[in-house]
Amino acid sequence: MYLQSTACMTEEQNNIENPENEAVNNDNAATENTSVPEQSETDTLKAQLQEANDKFLRLYAEFDNYKRRTMKERAELLQTAGKDVMLALLPVIDNFERAQKAADSTSDLEAYKEGVKLIHHQFSSILQARGLQTIDSIGSDFNVDLHEAITNIPAPSEEMKGKVIDETEKGYTLNGHVIRFAKVIVGE
Repeated sequence: MYLQSTACMTEEQNNIENPENEAVNNDNAATENTSVPEQSETDTLKAQLQEANDKFLRLYAEFDNYKRRTMKERAELLQTAGKDVMLALLPVIDNFERAQKAADSTSDLEAYKEGVKLIHHQFSSILQARGLQTIDSIGSDFNVDLHEAITNIPAPSEEMKGKVIDETEKGYTLNGHVIRFAKVIVGE
């Protein structure tokens, strides 16, 4: 105890004898007090920055995984997209094979023609069920969005000018989108 009071007295005597020391001591105390909050504020900001970077990296990784997953799903979809159409067409192929066997063993041409018509109808109905539609062109106005003009010929009547007179190849739409233009002859 005696040592502590002696040390305090010595410090007080120094401050009395040298007032500049007291100002320096007060500045040092103030610097120490302000550096502690600055240091903790810096640590807080560093922690927040680290947390934000961590969130960003996790979000980036999650987005990257999403992109890879969707690309994989799209590739699988493209590989199996025609599966249901192919399964629906297998009976048509079976019927064509039966028709070929029947052509070799029968002499009734009318029955064979009727069988081929039935197969054509079956094939067309399967495609229509999947969204394929023919473009009706003959007698309609020429439309560049649906038709491809092969040639122009003189119109047989005045009302047929600018209209489709003949069709050399049918056009088709799939679910409302043209997949093949109809090749037509237009009256002029």
